[in-house]
Amino acid sequence: MTVIIDGNHLTLDDFIEVVRYRKKVYLSDEAKSKIKKSRTIIDEIVNKEKIVYGVNTGFGKLANVVISKDKVSELQENLLKSHACGVGEYFNKEITRGIMLLRINALAKGYSGIRLETLERLLFYLNEDILPLIPEKGSLGASGDLAPLAHMALSLIGYGKVLYKGKILEVKDVLKKYQLKPFDKLLAKEGLSLINGTQVMTSVGAITLYGAIQLSKLADIASCLTMEALYGIKDAMDEKIHTVRGHSGQIETAKNIMRITENSEYLTSQGEIRTQDAYSLRCIPQVHGATKDALKYIKEKVEIEMNAATDNPLIFDEDTVTSGGNFHGQPMAISFDFLKIAISELANISERRIERLVNPHLNEGLPAFLAKKSGVNSGFMITQYTAASLVSENKVLSHPASVDSIPSSASQEDHVSMGTIAARGANDILKNTQYVLAIEFLAASQAIDIREKKALGKGTRRAHEIIRNVVSYIEEDTIMSPKIDKIRQIMMDGKLLNEVESMIGLLL
Repeated sequence: MTVIIDGNHLTLDDFIEVVRYRKKVYLSDEAKSKIKKSRTIIDEIVNKEKIVYGVNTGFGKLANVVISKDKVSELQENLLKSHACGVGEYFNKEITRGIMLLRINALAKGYSGIRLETLERLLFYLNEDILPLIPEKGSLGASGDLAPLAHMALSLIGYGKVLYKGKILEVKDVLKKYQLKPFDKLLAKEGLSLINGTQVMTSVGAITLYGAIQLSKLADIASCLTMEALYGIKDAMDEKIHTVRGHSGQIETAKNIMRITENSEYLTSQGEIRTQDAYSLRCIPQVHGATKDALKYIKEKVEIEMNAATDNPLIFDEDTVTSGGNFHGQPMAISFDFLKIAISELANISERRIERLVNPHLNEGLPAFLAKKSGVNSGFMITQYTAASLVSENKVLSHPASVDSIPSSASQEDHVSMGTIAARGANDILKNTQYVLAIEFLAASQAIDIREKKALGKGTRRAHEIIRNVVSYIEEDTIMSPKIDKIRQIMMDGKLLNEVESMIGLLL
């Protein structure tokens, strides 16, 4: 199976197939033609010594410095060396593959002037899983992700190390295995074409978004188990309530809950035990639904950016090579700040449900902290602490990065997006929220096993079975961290969601 890219039709699902499952990528014939055409225009500019930013001028505040014809290749190499200032840990394999794929796709649009052979070498790296080591920190998000992309691009001319078959090696040594050498040099504008864009923030954000979409469905399943454990009132999920408000995410969440809990003997009717549930149960559709709606908006923006020309200048024809600001990451920065909030709310309401499960004043007759022999056993007391800690950390991480800006390049670049910081923050929040929901799954399953045996819903029954296949009922105090990790793992690898969906059909 392969993905053919042309700069215009890459989807989030295609992206995940390539970065996670290593589906091979090839350029379309149309893309190759456009790439060659734009390169011809750059060569003509150099030969005629027409002054064009980034081709034969300096960069940023140095844009007014004209570079002689014989120095344009040196200019590109120096650009990459000077801009490779990233620090911190390296991006993981998926994010790195995503960065490479998105930069290839942007250049495939044919507005950047890169040589076809240069782009095909980067594509070769991607398909052979030769992954440049790219530090996580150092991008302002305008002019694009300059520092991290410079680390990626340097590998094409033989600098830096790569991850290859589980080992960190010099890129030159890896290329020898293929009887290849790095390029001796990059030609005019090629270095700039490789680093001027938003592909780092978009890769981090797209991977986080995909995880968040899956997590929103898992949150529905976890909340259903908790509802059943607390004898939740099903009337609040009535389709009529949600239809008259009209938000699609809310309507979809209520439908999910009714399908997941179909035939449940644990759920109750209004007035049967109590008149109303607390908000963390009654308002699941409204809260989870708002996240679903946010994720739809963010997905739309991400897929636009995946197929965007983010270079500067852009080459339209022989007479139109125009400088602009498509490298500015603000559309993604705001989207990923929104993503942070959307994911955080799944954790916030989940932690409140965990509290209701463990608190003897709120849990409808369950033992304190879900321990039958409480006192000598603390049960799930501290799992709620962990969840509370994670949601509080999420609140700090949710502070928007996009409202911050620091002038750079002697104030030529006087407003920047901080979009990569926003994306990295969203990714951290996703990980925290996975743990919170894992704790809810664990606590809700414990509560169900303490209750008198009744029929679970069609979907929750399968979820409970899958959980009990990896973590057994907790009779006496035990070390909880490995159990939380096991639940998170079956959430992340798709097993839990896939098993439930195989039982009830795809969740909305």
